Amino acid sequence: MPFLTDPWFYALAIPAVLITGISKGGFAGGAGNLLVPLMALSVPAPIAAGIALPLLCAMDVSGLKAWWGRWDKREMRVLIPGALVGILVGGLAFSLFSDRAIKAMVGITTLVFLARTLWLARHRSASASAPHDPVKGAVCAAASGFTSTIAHAGTPPLAIYLYPRRLDRQVMAATSVVFFGIVNYVKLVPYFLLGNLSATNLSTALVLLPLAPVGVYLGIWLQKHVSDALFYKLLYALLLLTGVKLTWDGVFA
Repeated sequence: MPFLTDPWFYALAIPAVLITGISKGGFAGGAGNLLVPLMALSVPAPIAAGIALPLLCAMDVSGLKAWWGRWDKREMRVLIPGALVGILVGGLAFSLFSDRAIKAMVGITTLVFLARTLWLARHRSASASAPHDPVKGAVCAAASGFTSTIAHAGTPPLAIYLYPRRLDRQVMAATSVVFFGIVNYVKLVPYFLLGNLSATNLSTALVLLPLAPVGVYLGIWLQKHVSDALFYKLLYALLLLTGVKLTWDGVFA
């Protein structure tokens, strides 16, 4: 099958896949948000998203196996239906908007994620846990499903609802991991219907696939041996540069 051969694409895609694997390995949890923005600097955003999705699904297998059945059932009954609505709207957005518009959405999503992460780092407090709120949960899950469909960046909207709930650490991990695992596999349907899982995209993902477990094992090793402070500084710098570039290309170029 044909696959992309542009060296510039692989110069961006290889570190992006490794960084995402590192995030899946438990080190620097927000790093996965770089996958589509980095690749979208060299190829159209829908192609970048189409290449990224099979890689994410492959990385999700171990997480789904490890955490299956350990999620918060009450939250999942709210979050999954909301996410399905968001995935549907995201799929329609892919079909209705141009590559420039998608790039702008990816760029803006990246910058919003970065701004919120930095704001929380300065203002996070040990307040009491927020109550279960089906309406807020469904809305945040729908927003997560939408941004995940557009840019595989569904963490920020979900975090707005789920993090203040202050669930048990393992329950929180299981709920988040399984939520995004289900979301990624559901997204295969609209991506297939939209043509984002073309032979070229799938074969390119296959070329990059061996990097996924390498990144995961690196994440496990880094979590045990390295402080994540410097890594996060580099990650935030990359997020800022790619977010600004994609937003500029989508809005002004």
